[in-house]
Amino acid sequence: MKKTQILLLITLLMTGILKADVRGKIECYVLDAEKNPIPAVEVSIISLKMSTKQFYVKTNDRGKFTQIGVWPGYYQLHLKKEGYQPLTTEVKVGIDESSQFQFTLKKVDDAVQEALSDADKNFVKGNRLYEAEKYEEAAAAFTEAIQFSGENWGYYFNLGLSYKKLKNTEKSLEAFKKAYDLNPESIGTNMETGEALAKMEKFAEALPFYQKAADKNTDDPDLFYNFGVVLTNLGESKDALAAFEKTVLLKDDYADAYYQLGTLYIGQNQVEDAIKNLEKFLVLAPDHPQASIAKQLLEYLKK
Repeated sequence: MKKTQILLLITLLMTGILKADVRGKIECYVLDAEKNPIPAVEVSIISLKMSTKQFYVKTNDRGKFTQIGVWPGYYQLHLKKEGYQPLTTEVKVGIDESSQFQFTLKKVDDAVQEALSDADKNFVKGNRLYEAEKYEEAAAAFTEAIQFSGENWGYYFNLGLSYKKLKNTEKSLEAFKKAYDLNPESIGTNMETGEALAKMEKFAEALPFYQKAADKNTDDPDLFYNFGVVLTNLGESKDALAAFEKTVLLKDDYADAYYQLGTLYIGQNQVEDAIKNLEKFLVLAPDHPQASIAKQLLEYLKK
């Protein structure tokens, strides 16, 4: 299979709705440095899988906020209140459970607060515009936020998402790399940086970002599928097989992964496994663009 054909499948990354039978709940306490609760903290909760899926809540008198009905996965949280330094962080929500967190906000003086307030106003504005699918305006707002405060990884990350929607891969990569420099442990920055590099066919550069994301996030089928795509393009068939097998283990109706498994098993001369996976692919996606190729391969394998 041509690299360009394989690469096209990467565009499926993070575009589908995460399907689950149950949803989770986020519970969080926000405290100051003396462990006192901070009421009326404004909180934005943004899905990393569906960035237009956002929630907005405030902490109560006990410094607590709760958001129910949250799909399992990773979320970016942005917490802000006047007199405190805004905090952008990343959390994982489990399936059918309450995910509990505690965060501390640092107080700032009036001079610093003025710059941070301008930055945060633009960040919140950018999120609203992004949610409304006004990506050019969102990018401008995030850029403005960075000019006031350039040390918040979330500003760069969301700028990268805006450029991604505008199909400007070079600018999105630049923003994601800056977000990674500021927060190298973020699942989102690793996945998005890896994806942007893969779209530019820089597979060797993309590999460590996908590897790090896969090491930290072991239950995302899209991540493992695209990790497998990168490994395939690098000729790492054995590791690619493992990544695609992990994909279908996590999501047993992941049609594209079965197609990739079938073609890889052909290369490994494992005919029975190739047939099994290609047949599964056709059952799941009989009208898929690669269905005709899969049928031809099966005819050849069964001779």
